[in-house]
Amino acid sequence: MKIANRNWLLAHGRTLELAARSRIMAIVNVTPDSFSDGGRHDTVNAAVDHALRCVEQGADIVDIGGESTRPGADPVSAAQEQDRVLPVIEALARHDVLMSIDTYRAETARLALASGAHIINDVCGLQREPEIAAVAATFRAGLCIMHTGRGRVVLPDPIADQRLFFDKALAIAKAAHVSADTMMLDPGFGFAKETVQINMDLMARCSELLALGFPLLVGTSRKRFLGTLTGRDAAERDVATAATSALLRMQGASVFRVHDVPSNRDALAVADALMAADKSA
Repeated sequence: MKIANRNWLLAHGRTLELAARSRIMAIVNVTPDSFSDGGRHDTVNAAVDHALRCVEQGADIVDIGGESTRPGADPVSAAQEQDRVLPVIEALARHDVLMSIDTYRAETARLALASGAHIINDVCGLQREPEIAAVAATFRAGLCIMHTGRGRVVLPDPIADQRLFFDKALAIAKAAHVSADTMMLDPGFGFAKETVQINMDLMARCSELLALGFPLLVGTSRKRFLGTLTGRDAAERDVATAATSALLRMQGASVFRVHDVPSNRDALAVADALMAADKSA
């Protein structure tokens, strides 16, 4: 598959080229209870050190979150979320790091962008706080819109449900005058996709989502369905994650949200080289 050259427009005048080389978004959870690495980076210094290490290892973006999205996680207030993430963003801004804020809250997104973040990564697909789209438009920020099945009736066909969800999300974005050049779609692996088969079907058909006209961000990192397939605990799923990253690159995905940068960087380098060598594309 040949992926067309595209410049992803981000806040503060930044851009990121999406085409010949896949891009890595490193996960930085400033939380005590995330499913894989909760508590490991829940201080400002630990989170900043981890983020800078990820950049040294090859991450293009660091994705900073202050609330766990695992099923059953305790909710946090907006103030708690902001207390966790804003000092990290402010510190990383001094290092000129490309950053996304993992939040569904419009006010957290606004404060994060004002503090130096470049991208909003909304796991609720603009449908928890639709005003977040206006924040993205005001800052001309990158906007990752993730599909989720949580809290809604899901269609039996995975791609039909993706289209239904994204049609609504994109209508919200259009009404807020979000530029198409800033948007990216995420099929939301593992989010109310309870079986291995559902995730495998979505992986096998992921390229169909390119018909919506936007680049794809994918996040399979250490997800439960990989544990079911391999029999491994969350912290031991990086090899399986790297395999899915390479396979999804061949399906046309552009950005890969991961915990472990080196293993995914190497797997994606091989996938990129194979795509470059494919003269039939």
